Amino acid sequence: MSRVKPPVIKDLAKTEYEPVWQAMKQFTQQRDATTVDELWITEHFPVYTQGLNGRREHLLATDDIPVVQVDRGGQVTYHGPGQLVVYCLLDLNRLGIGIRQLVTNIEMAIIKLLECYQIEAYAKKDAPGVYVDGAKIAALGLRIRKGCSYHGLSLNLDMDLKPFSGINPCGYKGLAVTRLADHVPHFSTEQVKQELCSQLITINGYEQTT
Repeated sequence: MSRVKPPVIKDLAKTEYEPVWQAMKQFTQQRDATTVDELWITEHFPVYTQGLNGRREHLLATDDIPVVQVDRGGQVTYHGPGQLVVYCLLDLNRLGIGIRQLVTNIEMAIIKLLECYQIEAYAKKDAPGVYVDGAKIAALGLRIRKGCSYHGLSLNLDMDLKPFSGINPCGYKGLAVTRLADHVPHFSTEQVKQELCSQLITINGYEQTT
């Protein structure tokens, strides 16, 4: 059984993107082998984020929504109210996993969460994220520094999907997006947060609390 302490869970409520990004980088830079991992939960005010490999051609009509160049992997995505964002500040060396396994674990945590709502979701080998009936419901983007991860996942709950039409989501032209509200008439955002964090803790092999 794992002896790694479960992560501290911090609910940041609604936030601007850039201050949280800078705080993630600072946390990762300053942490050491004894630092307990953390999961940061938030909803961002409207913003497009463009990853390290991002191409301008994937920005179609961003209007007055800011575009932030960031240091995660991947292309461009949108964050906004009604979307659950979980930043995974994890020590991969301590967990004994690599980046590919972390991506798989995050995808599986989301898939298991959606199973709780009788939603059949799946991952794709060539396009990280989670999909339902061909439409993307969750996106992933990570950065590893000193063997530790930051950035994380975004899960569409009950958000306005229109801003996704201003980009090629994750670099894929015409990629459809969906949200939990399209498949479940009623749900508790707080319950989704708790269940997703529980799945992330379990699947990444943390010590289980009783």
